[in-house]
Amino acid sequence: MAVNDMRSTVSIDDLLYEKASKVSGIEEQSAVINEALKALIERESARRLVQLGGTEPGLLPPDRRRPVSAS
Repeated sequence: MAVNDMRSTVSIDDLLYEKASKVSGIEEQSAVINEALKALIERESARRLVQLGGTEPGLLPPDRRRPVSAS
């Protein structure tokens, strides 16, 4: 067990676990749960990022053109 591992006893819906294992191809129980937690964190982080959008209504898009060189 790695230093950052936490042992825990949880109740998980058997059908939900089996479906997650089947669609992901992951067989190890801990790996399925770890991937599920990562997916939850990724989804919620994206949701929060979307909520931040549009908080600066006066913000203009940056100029994407390169300046003309004086060569």
